Amino acid sequence: MANPLYDTLFGAHAGRDAPFLYLTDGTVITYANFLEQTAQLAHVLTGLGLSSGDRVAVQVHKSPQALALCAACAQAGLVFLPLNTAYTTDELTYFIDNSGAALVVCDIASSKALMPVASGLGAKVETLNGDGTGSLVGKASHAPTSFDTVARDADDLAAFLYTSGTTGRSKGAMLTQTNLLSNAQTLVQEWKFTKDDVLLHALPIFHTHGLFVATNVTLVAGGSMIFMSSFDLDQILTQMPRATTMMGVPTFYTRLLDDARFTKDAAQHMRLFISGSAPMLAETHNQFEARTGQRILERYGMTETNMNTSNPYNGERRAGTVGFPLPGVELKVTDPETGATLPQGEVGVIEVRGPNVFKGYWQMPEKTADELRADGFFITGDLGVIDADGYVCIVGRDKDLIISGGYNIYPKEIELVLDEQDGVLESAVIGVPHPDFGETVVGVLVPQADQSPDTDAIMEAVKGPLARFKHPRRLVVVDSLPRNTMGKVQKNLLRDAYKDMFAQA
Repeated sequence: MANPLYDTLFGAHAGRDAPFLYLTDGTVITYANFLEQTAQLAHVLTGLGLSSGDRVAVQVHKSPQALALCAACAQAGLVFLPLNTAYTTDELTYFIDNSGAALVVCDIASSKALMPVASGLGAKVETLNGDGTGSLVGKASHAPTSFDTVARDADDLAAFLYTSGTTGRSKGAMLTQTNLLSNAQTLVQEWKFTKDDVLLHALPIFHTHGLFVATNVTLVAGGSMIFMSSFDLDQILTQMPRATTMMGVPTFYTRLLDDARFTKDAAQHMRLFISGSAPMLAETHNQFEARTGQRILERYGMTETNMNTSNPYNGERRAGTVGFPLPGVELKVTDPETGATLPQGEVGVIEVRGPNVFKGYWQMPEKTADELRADGFFITGDLGVIDADGYVCIVGRDKDLIISGGYNIYPKEIELVLDEQDGVLESAVIGVPHPDFGETVVGVLVPQADQSPDTDAIMEAVKGPLARFKHPRRLVVVDSLPRNTMGKVQKNLLRDAYKDMFAQA
């Protein structure tokens, strides 16, 4: 194939009149409609001077046009770089600079702040709004509806996804055509997706889950999606009778369970509910099964690898586990100090190898070498165990990563902001269990001598430099942080001390 990713996901549906996207206002976008818009956008991208391998940084609200932009990048041989809509200008400056993006696509509301930043870094700026308007679409409306797909090899880069390290410095995970395509093809087989499936899609599309799992699986299967701009409980319940499947984060399911309208009848025609991006409490599994008679299928993936494991479609979907390694994916648990493979039943660091595993971190060869072994195994940093029946269980994270509502949050980045606040000597940021978000952020502050930090003022102060999902939900002031003999803060003790803080939330 000249361009495996585009040809398989999109090109295979050229001229097809079947529905691809059902919008909540009643609009239906067919595959043929979608691919015509994709081609028009590809013409705009190349007309702006972009060429094969250039990076396109995209911070826009979810829309069919935003999805078509992703497809257009694939067709034009460009590297798609989706960015969280909550990121601030300060955060975006780093991503644009580090990636060397040739083009930045943003909402018109943020374009004024981003234009001088992008211009200073040699990037062009175009706009795309949540309602599908903007300079990009305006230019595309006059372009031809067919485009000669740019040839790319299976090992060529298709996307960058930024994932922070515990130092707070973000890393661009380089994903190839094979990484994305092989994973989607495997999941279609494992989860029994067909052209008759209608996926309820309420996830963001700047994240692996919504973009490279939900969307790509639908495209490989040739099915359709009910494409919602965000998770809206009323809309979910209204649209569910039209759907056959749903992918979500645990928060989606806890909110459904909190609503009396979500009954067994409401879910009876759904063949599959899938959850990921954050650990699901066993209690949620049990409540969902009691309410609907169905068992949620939980799986495990990462930015750098897409999906690694899944509970079985046929067979026991076991709460508290993420199932078995996917076909083609090798998984082992190793000693964090030596890297030696541990016996089944022992806790260690999860390592994975397969066609889904990324190529490395952009312009960070040392970081790549630290985490991606010469034999192809990726050191995930997640602590896990393989039980007696072969199910993989995630028990924690080696580097104190917090996953809240499906978003990765790195404590160091927040600590640097907290440490700058008046009256604060030092801080430690931890994740504690939360019934709605899986985990949430708590900041533990040590005051400077004879000072009393104003926690309300600090809460306000973090809003400028940090995206909303990173804001601490609560701040606690203590006399000192627990440390070991080497002076390292013992966050495990803090997590244990505050683990019940939101138990009744």
